[in-house]
Amino acid sequence: MRTTDTKLLDIRPFMARFPTGVGVITTFGSDGRPWGMTCTSMCSVTLEPPTILVCLRRGSPTLEALLSRGRFALNLLNHTGQPAAELFASGAPDRFARIDWHHDEGCGGPHLTRASHDTADCRVARAERVGDHIVVFGEVERVTQRSDTPPLLFGLRQYAAWPVA
Repeated sequence: MRTTDTKLLDIRPFMARFPTGVGVITTFGSDGRPWGMTCTSMCSVTLEPPTILVCLRRGSPTLEALLSRGRFALNLLNHTGQPAAELFASGAPDRFARIDWHHDEGCGGPHLTRASHDTADCRVARAERVGDHIVVFGEVERVTQRSDTPPLLFGLRQYAAWPVA
């Protein structure tokens, strides 16, 4: 057994052993430009009102656009979504030109039409600074279900599809 002093603690290896779903947070800037980033730090908070939380790195241009606009979409990636996860983690400036997406009047942000199985459109209810991240609480205004395909998972620093029984 090994214990690490909290002053030297890096929790990434610890959290790598906790598999989670993969999402892409999307929004629009004040100029209408789409923004997005990969996120694995997300969960539901309450059923009434329906609220989720996402944790985004401080200084992220996606976070800045999201907080300015006050709305965002959480795209939950399906088992074929690894290329989208990697694209939105890369910060490539042309990422929206390289993936299928759409939006309509009610969208909180772009919907990734082929890479996601479900998308929640949210209104920012609250944002809290915690260390080097901002925890954003989003009140879910609408959910779009695209397919019953298995979700994409991330754990042990690798992607995998949910196993089918």
